[in-house]
Amino acid sequence: MRNTIAPESWKQDLPAFREKTAAFYAGELDKAAYKGFSGLYGSYAQKGGKASMLRLRMTAGRLTREKLAFVARAIRAYPVPRAHFTTCQTVQFHDLNQEAVCGIMEQALDAGIVTMGGGGDFPRNVMCPPLSGLEEGEYFDVMPWAEAAGEYLMHFIRAEKMPRKLKVCFSNSPANVTHATYRDLGFAARPDGTFDVYSAGGLGNNPRFGVKVAEGVEPSRILYYIKAMWLTFRAYGNYENRGRARTRYMQDACGGPEGYARAYSEKLAEVLASGEDLDLTVAPRTVDKPGDGTTVEDPRVVRQKQPGLHAVLWHPIGGQPDLETLCALSDAIAGMPEVELRLTPDEAVYIVNLTGAEARKILELTADGARTLFETSVSCIGGATCQVGMRDSQALLRACVAAAREAGLPDGALPRIHISGCPSSCGTHQTGALGFRGASKMVDGAPKAAFILFVDGESRQGGEAMGREAGAMLEEEIPAFLVELGRTVAASGMDYAAWNRANPGAVEALALRYM
Repeated sequence: MRNTIAPESWKQDLPAFREKTAAFYAGELDKAAYKGFSGLYGSYAQKGGKASMLRLRMTAGRLTREKLAFVARAIRAYPVPRAHFTTCQTVQFHDLNQEAVCGIMEQALDAGIVTMGGGGDFPRNVMCPPLSGLEEGEYFDVMPWAEAAGEYLMHFIRAEKMPRKLKVCFSNSPANVTHATYRDLGFAARPDGTFDVYSAGGLGNNPRFGVKVAEGVEPSRILYYIKAMWLTFRAYGNYENRGRARTRYMQDACGGPEGYARAYSEKLAEVLASGEDLDLTVAPRTVDKPGDGTTVEDPRVVRQKQPGLHAVLWHPIGGQPDLETLCALSDAIAGMPEVELRLTPDEAVYIVNLTGAEARKILELTADGARTLFETSVSCIGGATCQVGMRDSQALLRACVAAAREAGLPDGALPRIHISGCPSSCGTHQTGALGFRGASKMVDGAPKAAFILFVDGESRQGGEAMGREAGAMLEEEIPAFLVELGRTVAASGMDYAAWNRANPGAVEALALRYM
């Protein structure tokens, strides 16, 4: 089964988007009505209603040379002031005017980039480990299966009674970088070349780890499990209450994880008995490019399992790349065979399939990114941009990075932190070593900007943990707290992870002085 939808076929929907967008910017359509409409197209009005964002799907996080070239052309042709690499491995354009959002949406289809279903009650971008097929130690390359799942899920854009979001992802090892064990539907690779399947998980309000609903599933059979996910939500999902229209609430509706697993199995049996052919055949992907006989040693370079090839990590602060650098990167790889970008779930990109000489060029070009583990911290786009965001998480991250640099903290003294501007957990604050979530705190009878601290989240398969909520801290106090924490860790001679293991409860004890 490989019934694909050509990107160009979505063009018939675009006149309606242009019409509604024009009405919104003319003041003839209110913010709520426009949001309910525009999410289908992968676009929302930003806070204040004077500009738009547009989400470009990059299935499995693959940003090919051709797609990157389109991104660069759009940046150069339109007023695109800002871009963002998201935690769901997409590229977002921000601060777009009416002409730009409509024009880029249409032209993206010609480049094979679809925005449809990027927001609203639709299947979101399918996620995949960025180095799948390239890294040593993986169980197997899951990317071809992730891409096939992405194609199939586009058929559900028009389906009825969908959850408010449907996030499907794949993992290729217990590193679980995509959080396969606690998404709406996750396919976790096994050493024997099959998948374990997890369902009805998710972060945000009322977070849940996924329920293991199947073991040892042949990759060729994954579409049956996707279809069963939809049928299970149709039967047990609360699609009348938007606050609970997420798959994780079905665990409660079915009487707990065991009850949910039974309900899902019943729907899977219906799919298998229907006679519908959803078997998949995918061609394995190979990289035939030879190395050039040179190697590169750098903290941002990963040796691929393909002899002589390298991947270079570029992590713009907060996932917001300098647009001139992004366009220059497109120009640089245009003549490099088989080179492409792989978006990561922590707002960075790997530039992959590089020879030694190519890797050196890319290292130099992308030198403006994160310098330490702490600087690779994750932040959602933030309340200054997002309609529902409470706090400006991007501004907080910039302040924290500046404070850490001024203090001269050594690499490893602070972990990567995860910041969300609101409870939605777009910054995945609940599974970071340290996480912050936007909030308010009463001071002298008046509310002030604050963030709730979460401690000791973990995403690795087999050790998953939601961070402990430690209390609310004023936004203005957080940089100082992190600097003191970093100095304390540095003085111990250990890195943060080792220090935290050796000093349980010490983070919360230090944090209390800032609360």
